Amino acid sequence: MEQKQIIFSRVYLIYGMICLFAVIIVFQTLKLQLSIFEGDKWRAKEESLTRNLREIEAIRGNIYAADESLLATSIPKYEVRFDANTDALTDTYFNDNVDSLAYQLSRLFPEKPKSEYLTELKMARAGGKRYHLIRRNVKFTELKLLKEFPIFRKGKFKGGFISVQQNKRVRPFKILAARTIGYEREGSKPVGLEGAYSKELSGVKGQQLMQKIAGGIWMPINEENGRESEDGSDIYTTIDVNIQDVAESALLNQLETHQADHGCVALMEVSTGDIKAIANLKRNKKGTYYESYNYVVGESTEPGSTFKLASLMAAFEDGYLDLDDMVDTENGTTKFYDLTMRDSHIGGYGKISIKESFIKSSNVGISKEINRVYSAKPQEFVDRLYKMDLNKKLGIEIAGEGSPLIKSTDNEYWSGVSIPMMSIGYEVQMTPLQILTFYNAIANNGKMVKPRFVKEVRQSGTLVKHYDTEVINNSICSKKTIKMAKEMLEGVVESGTAKNLKNSRYKIAGKTGTAQIANAKYGYKYDSKVSHQASFVGYFPADNPKYTCIVVVNAPTQNVYYGNLVAGPIFKEVADKVYANSIQIHDELDTKEHFALSRIPYAKDGYYNDLSKVYSELDIKTSHDGVNPKWAKISTSDKEVKVYKKKIPEIYVPDVTGMSIKDALYILENQGMRVRFTGNGVVKTQSILPGEKLIKGEKITLELV
Repeated sequence: MEQKQIIFSRVYLIYGMICLFAVIIVFQTLKLQLSIFEGDKWRAKEESLTRNLREIEAIRGNIYAADESLLATSIPKYEVRFDANTDALTDTYFNDNVDSLAYQLSRLFPEKPKSEYLTELKMARAGGKRYHLIRRNVKFTELKLLKEFPIFRKGKFKGGFISVQQNKRVRPFKILAARTIGYEREGSKPVGLEGAYSKELSGVKGQQLMQKIAGGIWMPINEENGRESEDGSDIYTTIDVNIQDVAESALLNQLETHQADHGCVALMEVSTGDIKAIANLKRNKKGTYYESYNYVVGESTEPGSTFKLASLMAAFEDGYLDLDDMVDTENGTTKFYDLTMRDSHIGGYGKISIKESFIKSSNVGISKEINRVYSAKPQEFVDRLYKMDLNKKLGIEIAGEGSPLIKSTDNEYWSGVSIPMMSIGYEVQMTPLQILTFYNAIANNGKMVKPRFVKEVRQSGTLVKHYDTEVINNSICSKKTIKMAKEMLEGVVESGTAKNLKNSRYKIAGKTGTAQIANAKYGYKYDSKVSHQASFVGYFPADNPKYTCIVVVNAPTQNVYYGNLVAGPIFKEVADKVYANSIQIHDELDTKEHFALSRIPYAKDGYYNDLSKVYSELDIKTSHDGVNPKWAKISTSDKEVKVYKKKIPEIYVPDVTGMSIKDALYILENQGMRVRFTGNGVVKTQSILPGEKLIKGEKITLELV
């Protein structure tokens, strides 16, 4: 009986297995039938995993200087690959031409011999590689040659030639204004103009159909699908590369001389607010300097004595003080509660006028008078500073502007010494650009304009947007107060703390500043161990201001920290360069004396052979001393024409005034200069003065009358 049960159990087991197998067969048959009906769905899913429209970066727009020199641009680099398994490439054609292709590649890129290129190409063909790398970082000129090589000249589908463009951002002037130009990088906060105008510069991304192949690489497969990218717009800045170069060089020299921690300089055009130069340098651990931070825009510190102008202007405007009011500076010290105020001049200045206290930068004199008139009504002092917009950000487009701090009387840190401390530039904070903008308003007769970094946005040369000068405050104070402020600022350079900047060619007006900076490692105390901040801010020419400039040098370490000695020389070097190259701010030159003195017709200065031929045809006698000159200037008398040699030096900018534009162009362009001119007739003025060292590629503007 037991044997019979065992047999039945085995039969049932086998029967069950047969049934299960039958069910599996039926299930797989049904699944196969369904897959036939849903084939399109699964094929579409497979294609979506291996094919996709992927983004193509647009070429980023250029950033130009004021003279249209390139400050930043995108240089195209190409990655060249080979589709060794493209359908139209036959074995016969490949074998007949691969040897020639390898030879051409070895000539263009000699890092590998022909044999190595040949082996790689054959292995790629044998392995059916669809995206074999030929070379990265290929230049455009090299790409043009590659397109003419055997096999590759058949193009993408017949010859397997694939090129992928990649754009590299470069600055032709290297570190020049690097922090202001800035950058935009993935994963980093945008910096400078690159960040501020990213939308305009970026353009519109395109799309291209690509296929995912072995190794997770996306290969372009069809150029007709998708859409082309749109190149970014170009921005035209206010930066003058020549002034920028001088500013950075002068700043670097002074920082190295005084072993300072960092410093900055900025130059602004008075009427427009255009920033013509902006330099920032920081000392690293090795003792060299580099641009790490935009101190002009971002560093908000206690300005020190440069703030004294705002304090006195507040009192002038409220009618409490005048230039001739007298103040006793005592023995150079005075006390406000437990605070001892000191002058840098030991022994004090005695009784002096308000004007003298500013010219000599007397802490005692200014703090005593401002405290005297405002101690009972401190908020009135604060409100007057607010009316001059000193408590507001400038709202510039570059990110990272530091916040100004002008304390109100309801501030938790307000105290009985706040008025005297604020009057000389402590317990307040401003950035160098904010101080520069305030002083620029003085130079601009009270009109405060916003600093302008960019003038225009252009797309393929067509104007997209023009940025006008933006007025922050049409009048920060009365004309009377402006007049008094200018008188004090001129006095600082004429006979005060900055008389080392005085020169005979043009007048400078400005104010020195020497501030003690509370340093974290010294416990935020104003004592003998604190670092110093030396500054100078002013404008020139003082009698008709065209430019305003600020220089700030932090933590000089060679026991010299006064503004006139540390910051002043940088200001003067920049101002001298600007003045030398700005013919429009010079006094009118005397009329040249080479015009006709008789009825004999005079001629423009020019090529001697041409002049001689003209006078010969007119039967007019000419005479000259020595050999025939190549270039000549003319003087006429009653009977003859006197010819003088016109010197054209090789290494210096020549004098082309008095010449025709034809001859002037010939001379200057042959010396490698870029010439622009306005008007008609004879050259009257030239933007670069004769005798300056000639720099090939430099732009010179001629005015004709």
